[in-house]
Amino acid sequence: MGISDEPPAEVGVCGAKGLDEVGEVLTAEQLAESKEYGRRELWCAVADVCIDVLYLAVMALAGARVLDLALRQWGCMHTPIVRLMALYLVVLAVHLAVSFPLSFYAGFVLEHRYRLSRQSVGRWLRRYALRNLLVMLFGLLLAVGLFAIIWWTGPWWWLVAALASFVVTVVMGQLVPILILPLFYKIEKLDNDALMARFQRLASGTSLKLEGVYRMRLSTETAKANALLTGLGRTRRVILGDTLLDGFEPDEIEVVLAHEIGHHVHHHIAKLILLGLASSVVSFFVSDRVLVAWVAAAEGTFDYAQTPVWALPMLLLVMTVSSMVLGPVRNGISRRFERTCDEYALRVTGNAEAFRSAFRRLAKVNKADPSPHPLEVALFHDHPPIASRLALARTDVSREAH
Repeated sequence: MGISDEPPAEVGVCGAKGLDEVGEVLTAEQLAESKEYGRRELWCAVADVCIDVLYLAVMALAGARVLDLALRQWGCMHTPIVRLMALYLVVLAVHLAVSFPLSFYAGFVLEHRYRLSRQSVGRWLRRYALRNLLVMLFGLLLAVGLFAIIWWTGPWWWLVAALASFVVTVVMGQLVPILILPLFYKIEKLDNDALMARFQRLASGTSLKLEGVYRMRLSTETAKANALLTGLGRTRRVILGDTLLDGFEPDEIEVVLAHEIGHHVHHHIAKLILLGLASSVVSFFVSDRVLVAWVAAAEGTFDYAQTPVWALPMLLLVMTVSSMVLGPVRNGISRRFERTCDEYALRVTGNAEAFRSAFRRLAKVNKADPSPHPLEVALFHDHPPIASRLALARTDVSREAH
């Protein structure tokens, strides 16, 4: 959870006031550029979702069963779990080939066009390859685990799978900051006594126990600024991007730290994990109903213990669509959490001016659209927009004045 390195989004009745404050930092040309960048990012996001759904639909309706039959012709493919692994790898490889042009445009071309990326083509390709290698390995384990649960637990697989996903989420929450993030960024303990003193003062009395506060080298990759609270238990830590540490004033950084501490105080990570569990229960239950009907229609009968591996793309399709349907709910809850942390930061620092200054600076550095369309907000954004956050700070000052 962080202050977001994506164009923030949520506009409310107070958005226009906040937008006036953004105008103090962004010229008309900069504001137009931020909105253009936001629109292009939105179209990329929409196109990405469409590609995923259409591709999985084609594989589920026409490709998977044919591919499974072809794999059976190989002597080493008679075992269902081996065919499942081969099927998953083929489905993933074709998807990467289909989606690569959009990934390259959105991740490299677009970011360079707006002077946000500092990656070379080679560096971007290496990161793309590493990211998808991890996706392949992790996804392969999940696919095998999912079908093992279906084969062994029968009609209740959807509940067992949801509980298993909860366990995986908790474990990954502990491992991401110490195993995954360091693969992509150089992360080191924050060596700044003045900032650490501010942090200790903010954390005092909150029961927050962190493994540490860290500096993450973002500047070699991007011009964007970001910060996040990540990890669970002994791996929980605050990570600040060097673009934020080097480009923001100490009072502004203190506000950001207070915001991240707010996530701990209000137990947002735990709440989001529980929300994920509820979403998984719904998604897997719907998947079960579709799975039974789909296989029975194709083969005339259905037996959980004999669930065919060619059902994998259909399961992925249903889970993808379920995630899309539940997305606006998750986004709305996340935006509420972020607003709560903004309110917390304003309250504990008592420095609304530093808050406004920090988010005005973010609007400029991240080229964030201050007030995107409400429909875009509901469907795609999990952080409030700059306009709304600035208006919140102004409201806080007005309240203090009275």
